[in-house]
Amino acid sequence: MIVSENISKIYNNNTVLEIEKFEIKKGQSIGLVGNNGAGKTTFFSLLLDLIQPTTGTIKNNGIVVSESDSWKKFTSSFIDESFLIGYLTAEEYFYFIGELRGQNKADVDGLIAQFSDFFHDEILGKKKYLRDLSKGNQKKVGIVAALIGNPEVVILDEPFANLDPTTQIRLKEIIKELTQNKAVTVLVSSHDLSHVTDVSDRIVVLEKGRIVKDLETNAATLTELEMYFAN
Repeated sequence: MIVSENISKIYNNNTVLEIEKFEIKKGQSIGLVGNNGAGKTTFFSLLLDLIQPTTGTIKNNGIVVSESDSWKKFTSSFIDESFLIGYLTAEEYFYFIGELRGQNKADVDGLIAQFSDFFHDEILGKKKYLRDLSKGNQKKVGIVAALIGNPEVVILDEPFANLDPTTQIRLKEIIKELTQNKAVTVLVSSHDLSHVTDVSDRIVVLEKGRIVKDLETNAATLTELEMYFAN
């Protein structure tokens, strides 16, 4: 589904990402972990064609992302709150994204109705602009918007940050439901080792822009990760 070959990103002679080969199969749930500056967001930015690689290519379902926009039809993401449109209400933003993804108002209403417990009656019907919501509530809007239009690839950068414990638990359920039938490929980065292990089939550890561990998730994975980062 996603293939990265000889990908690198260099800023001012500083190599921030260097990955020789990285493949993600369709339907996998991948967790990217690493300390600040490890290269997680850089990889996502390259995958989403937000920045250009210094070398190499990333293909999404056979499409080189830097050479064509056709992968955008089946790929969605939420990177951070700066990608929201602050002068819209949550409902206006959902309908805007729905229109971009070929969904009518009824389609969008049907989807967001599934997440009433995720919103905790703090977002819908409040007539608040997104810019006036808390960071946590902005994140909830961005995550749900990323699910509009039945995407085949969903990319979430630090989705658990700024969420209260109840919402974090619900988000884990949402991610697990996405990958239940192996029809959706999900990439999640997080500093929370426990949460990302819970929702991922596979954990990839980045350090200084390089992959240092690539683990199939099992009962011992969390302990292995904790030992790695404790050293």
